[in-house]
Amino acid sequence: MPTAAIAVSALSKRYARVTALDAVDLTVAPGEFFGLLGPNGAGKTTLISIVAGLTRASSGRVRVMGYDVVDDFRAARHSLGVVPQELVFDPFFTVREMLRIQSGYFGLAHNDAWIDEVMANLDLTDKADVNMRALSGGMKRRVLVAQALVHRPPVIVLDEPTAGVDVELRQGLWQFMARLNRDGHTIVLTTHYLEEAQQMCGRIAMLKGGRVVALERTRDLLHRISGVQVSMRLHGPLPDALRARIIEESSERIVLRLAHARDVGAALEACRSQGTDVQDLEVGAADLEDVFLQVMSDASARSVA
Repeated sequence: MPTAAIAVSALSKRYARVTALDAVDLTVAPGEFFGLLGPNGAGKTTLISIVAGLTRASSGRVRVMGYDVVDDFRAARHSLGVVPQELVFDPFFTVREMLRIQSGYFGLAHNDAWIDEVMANLDLTDKADVNMRALSGGMKRRVLVAQALVHRPPVIVLDEPTAGVDVELRQGLWQFMARLNRDGHTIVLTTHYLEEAQQMCGRIAMLKGGRVVALERTRDLLHRISGVQVSMRLHGPLPDALRARIIEESSERIVLRLAHARDVGAALEACRSQGTDVQDLEVGAADLEDVFLQVMSDASARSVA
């Protein structure tokens, strides 16, 4: 059996009054494109910090490519590249100098060919000799991605890598990551852009309150919710009986989640009976956002019970 890219066993992290992680078990296979999703405060960043060796767990173990992140921290760190959520940079160096320095941390003295390739794929070539403090926020985030890749780690963790960046970079980054994944790199992604996770990730774990509340293949998660989304533009009020089905509402449109496609007709009849005119209608399948909201709702209901 091949060594897991990341193996998390009974992992807990407790602070004085908060349990950030509660006995988390998680295994990411080599070569996976794996999603780690959850609301703010779910424990995602804490988990990543422990995997990266930046935070010490209260109990449990984590291995990266078979190396314990505490007992074999050097080998574990060499196997891992992490793109942090925060924009952390040294303002005294150019982009190329930063990447050469980062290479030196891993004992790579002659790494310019790979640095050039990484910069080209992240559209940083024309910024190679620009000081870090002169870059925009989006460009700084590109450099963080490049820093995580300079030592060609087999496992890459992306913590909200496209937060606050433009669409062009987002598309370029995913093309590059897809290529690295095809070449055998394991990718772990946390993101609030659920359409990214749905498109890129073969398997997804969802965290809430420091616990794993879902862990399945993406397509199986999508099959879990058989409902449909109905987007309507109305002239008149939505019937009260349908208001509990609202998942999005604006001055222009109302989006409902219905359990079955056959319920669409009943919803339209309810509008007509009330005298509300349905001026436009779009019906689509449930997406990962629907699944996410349902899983989080079910987890909250279990915790209350």
